[in-house]
Amino acid sequence: MKSPICEMLGIEFPLVAFSHCRDVVAAVSRAGGFGVLGATVHSPESIEQELKWIDDHVDGKPYGVDVLIPENISTAGEKHVTWKSLEARIPQAHRDFTRDLLKRYGIEFTTTDVPASAPQPFDGETALRLLEVSFRHPIRLIANALGVPPKQMIEMGKKHGVPVAALVGAKEHALRQVAAGVDILVAQGTEAGGHCGEVSTMVLVPEVIKAIKPIRNVPVLAAGGIMTGRQMAACMAMGAAGVWTGSVWLATVESETSETFREKMITASSRDAVRSKGRTGKPARQLRSVWTDAWDRGDNSPGALPMPLQSIISRDAFDSIDRAAAGGNAKARDLVSYFVGQGVGLVDSVKSAGSVVQEFKEDFLEAIEHMNALVTE
Repeated sequence: MKSPICEMLGIEFPLVAFSHCRDVVAAVSRAGGFGVLGATVHSPESIEQELKWIDDHVDGKPYGVDVLIPENISTAGEKHVTWKSLEARIPQAHRDFTRDLLKRYGIEFTTTDVPASAPQPFDGETALRLLEVSFRHPIRLIANALGVPPKQMIEMGKKHGVPVAALVGAKEHALRQVAAGVDILVAQGTEAGGHCGEVSTMVLVPEVIKAIKPIRNVPVLAAGGIMTGRQMAACMAMGAAGVWTGSVWLATVESETSETFREKMITASSRDAVRSKGRTGKPARQLRSVWTDAWDRGDNSPGALPMPLQSIISRDAFDSIDRAAAGGNAKARDLVSYFVGQGVGLVDSVKSAGSVVQEFKEDFLEAIEHMNALVTE
């Protein structure tokens, strides 16, 4: 494969797999793709443990790290914001709404006991410390979502000779990222799981490629709803250098998701992946559930709080929901959810991550052969 991404990342097949699970990251890289570990939930101490484990299980193959440093967050500009100080800002109405919702399904809403000094979720300073730890390991990529990476992050990448990637959901976002100096763009369409915009992948990818071409040669990875090698081939036919995937790995045996959620993925359709602010305070695509319906459509909903306050409420709530579901509460299943893209409609079984990579390769080659046959006929 002659894609510039393969040369930049030292891989044989330009399939990038984002996952919060170290097992998925290692399995994908071993199979010839490129695993990227989502580090947002980690501390400097825990990311050191995770990366050490990956180093020991990746067979020397390359991998990367993804952090989340939002440009727009309600606490922007504030110093020394802690988890505890944010908890004090959550209105009682939102706590009551959450507690009453879970109670109707036989779930006790318990809150997370965190140290008084624990930094707020999505803290930029913590993310930079995570990167400092990450550079002690042989990582080959760092990535950021929800805005232009801070200058320090781009400088860290250049210092260590590691490409910096950034996710974009619109042409104007791509132009800002290129001006800031990022090395790789991930053009993520609205079909994607998690935080996403409103432009489809099919439109966004060629629009971004066309917009940045006169400025600088930056490889573009296509993202959003990509679950098969045929979709990958289609994106590369539009000019993408490869693909960035996420949701497809949630239905693997190595994934961090619960058995209940994987079962729900198999039965879900593409329409069951909805954009909702109910999880983080920003529009994020996730599996529709009683939770999303209650926050988005409920008559008594107080409305989602801005990021990161909504994240604190939902983290405690989903910890309670997942415990209840794992403990045998059948009603809790209706509340179980997770970030997932519209490609969930293509999931029909749970597989190993390595087998998914192999299927991508085979499906990709079949698509190329099909196109070649059309040209020669």
